[in-house]
Amino acid sequence: MKLLADECIERTVVEYLRSQGFAIDYIAENLSGASDDVVLEMAQSSNAILLTADKDFGEIVFRQRRASAGVILTRLHGLRTSNKAMIIADALKEYSDEMEGKFVVISPTTVRISRPPISKKD
Repeated sequence: MKLLADECIERTVVEYLRSQGFAIDYIAENLSGASDDVVLEMAQSSNAILLTADKDFGEIVFRQRRASAGVILTRLHGLRTSNKAMIIADALKEYSDEMEGKFVVISPTTVRISRPPISKKD
């Protein structure tokens, strides 16, 4: 599984995931300040699942019906960064086979996986 971390994900989380063997690119290292549309297109074109804490991607994927290789939305506000990193890594290890093309929400106690609506044809 290939991941693309949005710049709203803390660098220490990205570094932890890399240390755990995950293939993860980081927007803050390559394309800082990119719009959500550009970030989603970059993830889609590289067949990477987008890791983000930005709820706007739910709007883009569900209401605008934009295609994606998958989106993982983290809802871990208020937790220590080290705890966030471990929760995300555990979810990736346990559910990686189910995440491709899905919209995943990771919270401190749950992982919800849903299939977005069929994307619009351009």
